[in-house]
Amino acid sequence: MSGVKQVRIGPEQAGQRVDNFLMRQLKGVPRSLVYRLLRSGQVRVDGRRVKPPRKLNEGETVRIPPVQTRAARDSQPPEAVQRELGQRILYEDERLLVVDKPSGLAVHGGSGLPWGLIEALRQARPDAQFLELVHRLDRATSGCLMLAKRRSALRDLHQQLREGDVRKRYLALLSGALGRGPVPVEVPLERRSGPAGGVHVSSVGKAARTVFRAVERPAGLTLAEADIATGRTHQIRVHAAHLGLPVAGDDRYGDRAINRDLKRHGLKRLFLHASRLELTLPWSGQPLTMDSPLPPDLQAVLEQLADQPKLIKRKG
Repeated sequence: MSGVKQVRIGPEQAGQRVDNFLMRQLKGVPRSLVYRLLRSGQVRVDGRRVKPPRKLNEGETVRIPPVQTRAARDSQPPEAVQRELGQRILYEDERLLVVDKPSGLAVHGGSGLPWGLIEALRQARPDAQFLELVHRLDRATSGCLMLAKRRSALRDLHQQLREGDVRKRYLALLSGALGRGPVPVEVPLERRSGPAGGVHVSSVGKAARTVFRAVERPAGLTLAEADIATGRTHQIRVHAAHLGLPVAGDDRYGDRAINRDLKRHGLKRLFLHASRLELTLPWSGQPLTMDSPLPPDLQAVLEQLADQPKLIKRKG
């Protein structure tokens, strides 16, 4: 058992939700236990019980009760994952970290996952005072991912994202032939819960815009660049499906017949890669462009398809 801790909130910790603060303090402890500690009143802020969304202020003191650390040890990110992420850093300064996220790794723990990329990086950097996701990528999506190393940087980058000042470009293999020139899709998206779940085109959803451009046309499909001015959940996947050209390997919105064909050509995951980030660093005014090359597994699929033109045809 760890002992009771009294943690005084500093400027870099101020503004965090208390649940997120606790998950950082209790590294590797299951999220369910963190919420149980809050519900039971064992966590106190300046002597008072608090709810998970409550934001912390500079100068407050958080009481963290004794916690069984064996569960934490059992659920810590493996050292091999921590080392791999350390080798996938694309850019780093005092305020920003850009990592080349591998496919298959969730950006954070939850929904049955004890840890994700953010927990692994925090574990690998125990002296870091602050490290938070600026945006997210789906678990199956690879490529450029931003993390803030200061709360002020997180606020500045979130503002740039809201104002459309960060350009995010993806590479996606679409299940069919995309038209020539830029193909914009500007339809709102609505996230739904329940058994079906997912994200759907909706006239009452949040505004979303994606612009697709063909790069290659292997085997009757289209390797396309996708530029997004917004960052809605599953945006590219849903907009591609809206065009009738779902992303290859998409098990939620995709074409099952084409996905089966592509498995025989080596595609074992969603063909979606965050290939480029372009922004102006708000704290220095310097432009920053970060590129992540197409991963070898996806490049190998393209090479196989290039040798078999028009082998795959749209079903039905």
